[in-house]
Amino acid sequence: MAPRRPAGADAFPNSTVEPPVTRQSEEGALYAALDLGTNSCRMLIARPRGNQFQVVDSFSKPVQLGMGLEASGRLSRSSMARTVHALQVCRRKLEHHRVGNMRLVATEACRRARNSRDFLRTIRRETGLPVEVINAEEEARLAVISCAPLVSHATETLLVVDIGGGSTELVWIDLEDVDPRERARAIMRLSDGFANPRPGGARVVDWISVPLGVATLRDQFADVEDDEGRFALMSWYFEEMLADFAPYADGSPDEGFQIIGTSGTVTTVAASHLGLRRYDRTKVDGLEMTTDQIDRVIHSYLQLGPEGRRTDPRIGRERHALIMSGVAILQTLMRVWPTNRLSVADRGLREGLLYAQMVRDGVLTPDGVNGVA
Repeated sequence: MAPRRPAGADAFPNSTVEPPVTRQSEEGALYAALDLGTNSCRMLIARPRGNQFQVVDSFSKPVQLGMGLEASGRLSRSSMARTVHALQVCRRKLEHHRVGNMRLVATEACRRARNSRDFLRTIRRETGLPVEVINAEEEARLAVISCAPLVSHATETLLVVDIGGGSTELVWIDLEDVDPRERARAIMRLSDGFANPRPGGARVVDWISVPLGVATLRDQFADVEDDEGRFALMSWYFEEMLADFAPYADGSPDEGFQIIGTSGTVTTVAASHLGLRRYDRTKVDGLEMTTDQIDRVIHSYLQLGPEGRRTDPRIGRERHALIMSGVAILQTLMRVWPTNRLSVADRGLREGLLYAQMVRDGVLTPDGVNGVA
């Protein structure tokens, strides 16, 4: 299947359910963002605080909505039942907090499934939640703006990579004509769309949605029993899908190049690199890793083998079956665009949804976003 650009066009890893972080009720409107992906159902409830937002409550549960989709083209009954159950928990949280502003979106699995419209009607009937399917460009755009605070003042060329369960989005952005102090803010302004950039603003050179994520790529090679052989095949197969991405032929710029990776894969690799026994977002979000460091983590995963990965606390029982397809994608990107600057983002679609809603309502302004030095 070729990568596609539609016409008009995991941030919290390793836990079965995110621990509740409910805070005392304070003044200020609450906003919610829900990301129903191929593997997980995730939600954040937050309120604006100055130029950022404060998380009031959160939820994350692996529902494996896309299980069997690659073979059948349809969402299975069991997958839909698991997802509806998770969404009922989300509805109760929304009602408890009396959230008035929300955006609840579904991505690749629902974009591809032949029965996704029936499923959305079931969600509405069983939960009352207005879940909508967004296209690949909007998914990529929201992931990009969530990463704005991690953009360095020295970055002239930026690649944002979002490795999902069913697809991987890549966005290549030219910041050379943007004042270094304004580069993070320029990324935030891309919430208006990738086309027709503002004068002196960030320019999207190209973007692509590859219909391969950690789950769909794994399913393509499920019958290959050799661990190293399967890993190599997944990596090269993913690279073939990049042929239509304009920057693929050009390689990395000589300087001023930054890659930001946002996904459960990237944050898991970062946690493994740091040797964390318990995941700590404050140590992972914004971390920079070199290609050599990433390669060492991937080699250690291969040495562990399937059983070792299943019991490794840094990977977790929920992610062990998906981690090798995820790092096959990550290694491909680092091979195609060699750099010693991969920035790890423990943020993504949900954060982008929150930012976009708050900026729209004027309670959070793009001009307040600061990049890293």
